[in-house]
Amino acid sequence: MSTERALRRLLHLRIVGRPGAAEVRPVVDGHDLLADITSRFRGASPRHLLDPDEMPLHAGAMPHEVRLAGGGCGEESCCGALYATVEQDGDDVVWAGWRDPADPGLRLPDLLFDAEQYEAEVRRATADRGWEWPACAVARLLEAALRRRADRLARWECELEAVWAARDEPDRIHVVLMHPGIDPEPGRPWLQFGLTLPVYDHDPARQAARLEARLTAGDPRAVAEVWGGSWDADRLGYPWPPTLPE
Repeated sequence: MSTERALRRLLHLRIVGRPGAAEVRPVVDGHDLLADITSRFRGASPRHLLDPDEMPLHAGAMPHEVRLAGGGCGEESCCGALYATVEQDGDDVVWAGWRDPADPGLRLPDLLFDAEQYEAEVRRATADRGWEWPACAVARLLEAALRRRADRLARWECELEAVWAARDEPDRIHVVLMHPGIDPEPGRPWLQFGLTLPVYDHDPARQAARLEARLTAGDPRAVAEVWGGSWDADRLGYPWPPTLPE
């Protein structure tokens, strides 16, 4: 790594609300980093970027890539995404190796932070759950529990794709499962199963534990709906496409 570096910058992780969700806006020396690059990026969800278990922004001696932002449509090759490689080098934390799948020519300078200030800010932002409404907390805890118990879903050839909540739907979460998996063998049909589950404004941990037990007690497909599939998904024994009511 080059010893020729810019001056250390000051990092602040600002969490802002937007319709249906929240995003993390990295502020460097008082400037919104994403806004300075392009208006098409929205910050990554604090649920993932500030996950207290994974801590993706935590810097260590081993470099790792972090997705800081995404574009409007969600397809990276179309609307792009912003990645940086995060590494601690002595008393410094460095963001470098910038990458945008939609812009191969992206060139951004390395950003240098004081490791102590950087780590304190990451931990402060991670501990601040003020942005997280109850349904979002249930979704986060349920997703973590289901990923730890992936073997329970695998018994039914199911793999968890996502658990998510929207701020404008405070009383429910959504679970998406893929059958026979997220990356089936080439030419093999696949189905996407979905569940919309009610949640309540109390004790997210207890609700997540209850829902996890329900979804792993038996075949989750029996209580789910078919939300998507390959053109030949009927080979898996489920009507496809689903018949819409008249």
